Amino acid sequence: MADDLADDPVDLPLRESDRVFDGLVWDLRRDTFELGGRPIVREYVDHPGAVAVLALDEHDRVFLIRQYRHPVRTREWEIPAGLLDVDGEDPFVAAQRELAEEGDLGASEWAVLVDFFTSPGGSDEAIRIYLARGLRALPDAYPREDEEAHMETRWVDLDACVDAVLARRVQNPSLAIGVLAAHASRARGWSTLAAADVPWPGRSTPRGEPTRR
Repeated sequence: MADDLADDPVDLPLRESDRVFDGLVWDLRRDTFELGGRPIVREYVDHPGAVAVLALDEHDRVFLIRQYRHPVRTREWEIPAGLLDVDGEDPFVAAQRELAEEGDLGASEWAVLVDFFTSPGGSDEAIRIYLARGLRALPDAYPREDEEAHMETRWVDLDACVDAVLARRVQNPSLAIGVLAAHASRARGWSTLAAADVPWPGRSTPRGEPTRR
């Protein structure tokens, strides 16, 4: 049955967990765990997690930004997003902050659109995408540095965003998953949305804390 299709969190016996590289933003961890009665060693990126915001205006246009991403040498179209790297910050508060910082926008309506793991075979990064509506411009622009200082912005119809994803013209995962989820949810009368403060059991372990997975 479709209702039975769900991920199954598992707490396997963990023999060792060592941080083998201490990075600027995320670390590299080596875990030894037991599966089927024998030890297995896996290395992965120990990531603080992130939030992203699909901001949708009254004309069903999505707010997009484009900025340079060095690992893939690409100026990507994206939705506003940011790391959960402020100690103790609630993900919903972080999403509001990111929309203000990257889009100079606030919103009166917030909901959880979708959660996902970016690369579960090599990273524990989890991202929560919020849907923001009832948008308003904020008067004070935030200072932007490094890649963000060169960002472009654009409002694009949701259907056109879906077309760009399906034509493989844009490849950012938060953008792709966000617009496809929004398109599907809209077709269902937005019945799939969850409250902005709904629990997030798959959230990445905050940096510096013992891994949960």
